[in-house]
Amino acid sequence: MGEQSTTTTQRPAGRPVAAVVVETPLAHLDRVFEYAVPDELADDAVPGARVRVRFSGRELDGFVVERREAPEHDGRLTPLRRVVSPEPVLTPEVLALCRAVADRYAGTLSDVLRLAVPKRHATAERNLAVEPPPREEVAAPDPGPWTAYPAGPAWLRRVTAGEGPAAAWGALPGRAPDADWPQALAVAVATAQAAGRGALVVVPDHRDVDRLDAALTGLLGKGRHVRLTADQGPQARYTAWLKVLRGHVDVVIGTRAAAFAPVRDLGLVAWWDDGDDLLAEPRAPYHHVGVVLGLRAEATGAALLAGGFGRSLRVQVGVESGALVPVEADASTLRAAAPRVTIAGEGVDEERDGPAARAHLPSRAWRVAKDALVDGPVLVQVPRRGYLPSLSCAECRTPVRCTRCQGPVALGASGAAPTCRWCGLALPAHGFECGHCGSRRLRSSITGARRTAEEIGRALPGVPVHTSGSGEVLATVGREPALVIATPGAEPVAEGGYTGVLLLDAWASLDLPVLDAPIEALRRWMSAAALARQGRAVVLCGAPEAVALPAVEALVRWDPAWLAERELLERRELGLPPAVRVAQLTGGRRALEEALGQADLPAHAQVLGPVPLSQLGAPVRRGGQPDPDGERAPADHHVLVRVPPEGTLELTRALIALKAFRSARKEAAVVAVRVDPLDTF
Repeated sequence: MGEQSTTTTQRPAGRPVAAVVVETPLAHLDRVFEYAVPDELADDAVPGARVRVRFSGRELDGFVVERREAPEHDGRLTPLRRVVSPEPVLTPEVLALCRAVADRYAGTLSDVLRLAVPKRHATAERNLAVEPPPREEVAAPDPGPWTAYPAGPAWLRRVTAGEGPAAAWGALPGRAPDADWPQALAVAVATAQAAGRGALVVVPDHRDVDRLDAALTGLLGKGRHVRLTADQGPQARYTAWLKVLRGHVDVVIGTRAAAFAPVRDLGLVAWWDDGDDLLAEPRAPYHHVGVVLGLRAEATGAALLAGGFGRSLRVQVGVESGALVPVEADASTLRAAAPRVTIAGEGVDEERDGPAARAHLPSRAWRVAKDALVDGPVLVQVPRRGYLPSLSCAECRTPVRCTRCQGPVALGASGAAPTCRWCGLALPAHGFECGHCGSRRLRSSITGARRTAEEIGRALPGVPVHTSGSGEVLATVGREPALVIATPGAEPVAEGGYTGVLLLDAWASLDLPVLDAPIEALRRWMSAAALARQGRAVVLCGAPEAVALPAVEALVRWDPAWLAERELLERRELGLPPAVRVAQLTGGRRALEEALGQADLPAHAQVLGPVPLSQLGAPVRRGGQPDPDGERAPADHHVLVRVPPEGTLELTRALIALKAFRSARKEAAVVAVRVDPLDTF
């Protein structure tokens, strides 16, 4: 169906009709529209080119996805306004991938395209040669780090043969730089290149990209790959993307958006640390890199590698279904490589430590730190940044909340007034008074990274103390003795590895208000402990006593697969994701009830709700049914719809149809749809 015009356009000979995807977020317009191609634009309006079109009285951007001999629309067609660039930036493979992602997450193609194709930079297009340089042959590298894994060399041989093996790789901790995970990924990439195919590797953040970049440069040489990250400038990023599109390079490393890079003849897709939330897109349609690369490997026949020290439940589902083959070290190699993990206060030093075993920094942790500082740096992982990020009543332990917005109250620095972390309101001038018991004394619930650094600095005078956290993340530290205080995910890599690792306030990680708390806690601990030198001590502090916690057991045994298997078994018994597929509909109660009546959900779908979001402790969003005074009511309810995993596409098709129906009717009440809403659990 095309958009009609009152003017007659002379259709040029030779595919005079362009099928265009218009950039509009409206769900009922998520399809192609036909436009006439004027003679002067016939050569430039190639499939994949950016164009400007007249649409609903406005000029919008779009992509030509096809040229047709004749229109499918019976009326007269509006001509293309202009071709922004004849560069075919939207390749058929990327278009198919974007469509598959939109279908999988009940989104629109336009939402995915704005994330997949970077904005045009005219200077970059002019300055880069159109024709790629001659391709240099790459010799197959030595398996190197992969020899530590019994199935590793066999997996590489299949990649060399051009096959598409899919593996879940459990990386060994405490490796030297020439055997660590960036070097192993570089060997896998070089193996795919030796087979004459391209490779794409996605990692959580720019520090991981830097490490992988150095490993690839050392193995392949300069100019054989590009990096795509969010911190690149517009010209640098578009130039790198064009190099891939035009065939100058066929290896891409980068962060989340690099998953859509137009790599030619793709032979390998890989990603690191599946459980890291940086791999989940925070914007619609909220896709995950692992799912995107899985769809891409399935469509292209590329080999697939999901690596990490831990194992997410998403990867565990693939292992149990046979879609992913585990590539792991044998028991003896793992025991030799894993750090020596002990739990502070578990009874080993009870007579010596006494009540101090339950302190923020137990005596055992102090002893390990002092001994380890003799020959190198010590890493101290603190769950939260800041000074005292959470306060409570000193008598009854009731958390202190803001009187205006009910947000958490924190202390930003020594001597500062307690303020709300949400709205910034300071405590009243007359001081604090607990509404539960009337006490006027405060205590810290959680000690932040800056307060921890202050305490340790006083206790160990003369030892350098470095902090790494939000806003000031260190990439590396040297070999010299020092204390490194870091929040999860911000741990710098130490030259030669850390001589000791302290994991503080374990209870704070285990008490995360999400369903994945045990898996996420173990992932954080293992990521820090893996930076220790082989065989060095790791002390977990603050673990709850008198109860056996699976996450703690998995850390001591260094067995993330065991915890993932156990968690997934419980999820299946309870009908929780990822054992089932869940979609969340958010809006006002009346709007949700209307939407449920309009939706043609699968017969086997189970509907839970509507339930007030405030009961779950979730923030209430605006954007629902208009109030009588003209403002929008908050989206204060949600509905969960769950189906078996095999019913995913049936569910998402029904949700796409629902969104299109409500969009076409211009419903005032917004109902947001999200598939796999992990933060809800």
